[in-house]
Amino acid sequence: MATPPRPSFPVRLTPTASAATRGRMPAVPVKPMVPSTPSMASDAVRARMVQRLAAQGISDARVLRAMGAVERHRFVDSALVNQAYEDTSLPIGLGQTISKPNVVARMIELLLGAPALVGKPQERLGRVLEIGTGCGYQAAVLNEVATEVYSIERLRGLHERARTNLRHFRLATVHLMLGDGMIGYAKGAPYAGIIAAAGGEAVPEAWITQLAVGGRIVAPTHSATGGQALVVIDKTPRGLERRVLEAVHFVPLKSGIA
Repeated sequence: MATPPRPSFPVRLTPTASAATRGRMPAVPVKPMVPSTPSMASDAVRARMVQRLAAQGISDARVLRAMGAVERHRFVDSALVNQAYEDTSLPIGLGQTISKPNVVARMIELLLGAPALVGKPQERLGRVLEIGTGCGYQAAVLNEVATEVYSIERLRGLHERARTNLRHFRLATVHLMLGDGMIGYAKGAPYAGIIAAAGGEAVPEAWITQLAVGGRIVAPTHSATGGQALVVIDKTPRGLERRVLEAVHFVPLKSGIA
């Protein structure tokens, strides 16, 4: 039987350890956040990344603003900080990676294209569920375009790392949970959008159940050729509408907590 997700504390907590974490070590060492430096924290560095994203076809102004607002270098190890704003994925431990900026921007732009937001380009998404918190970067970007973000991670070490990374930003509307992403998080449903950073055979039925009418799922799934493809599922009053888009490469979607 799948283990239900265990809610964690909002990331606005102060650096003092909580009762839930005091006295135990995380599954992997949590490295301190990379301090801001004049070169890495400047608006110009992120502005150049945003310009590249626009040149690559990202056109939603909300997404471009969000990508320019979040300091990606705070989510990578110090040895990789000089690559933080390159369009490349980077290792974050436990066999996982932080997705390329272009992939993050592309998936969030697709999420913002849900039918409920057609004709309303200035509006935010409502509540969003993220499957696979990783280091917390995408959750921080989602916070810039959504009213509330629930993010679930099955790997305890990454859950702890994301909490540490996001604590700096004091985001009261981002909630991190340690749990099985395949069963979603029913307590926060219905969601205006669900976005996944791992790919399985198919989109779990639990996600579709927890999606609001007018909402959209953006997730990688296995393709007919044996690889992965990005899939968009819209939940309309008439039923589900599914589109298969470009090939992608994400880690496998797994159940349980590790």
